[in-house]
Amino acid sequence: MNRYLIDTHILLWLIFDPDKINTAKLQLLKDPRNKIYVANITFWEIALKYGLGKLGLEGLTPDELPKLAEQMGLDVLPIDQECMASFYKLPKTPTHKDPFDRIIIWACIRENITLISQDGKFGEYQSHGLKWL
Repeated sequence: MNRYLIDTHILLWLIFDPDKINTAKLQLLKDPRNKIYVANITFWEIALKYGLGKLGLEGLTPDELPKLAEQMGLDVLPIDQECMASFYKLPKTPTHKDPFDRIIIWACIRENITLISQDGKFGEYQSHGLKWL
């Protein structure tokens, strides 16, 4: 069984616009032999952006998303205190500063989980142990 963690935009695309996800990734996400995670911090990121008016959810509210993710067969990957406390070990890159992305990257490196994202900046972390599609 392969383990994958989806980035925030991949979760939102799965819910609202799966056609935005390329066919190979979508097949991988739908394969029941794979374990697909969404990080708990993803729900905080969505709630934060929603509360600031930077993200619309087409008739849903952020507090409905965890249950929806569960119904979709996604497992929640908890970002625990050990991951947060060791976050300083993730090298900084000149172009990628998003704290939500960086903690998700660090969790994937620590847990040896492949990250699924369309964000090209994630490739900067492959030399630091990130497995990324």
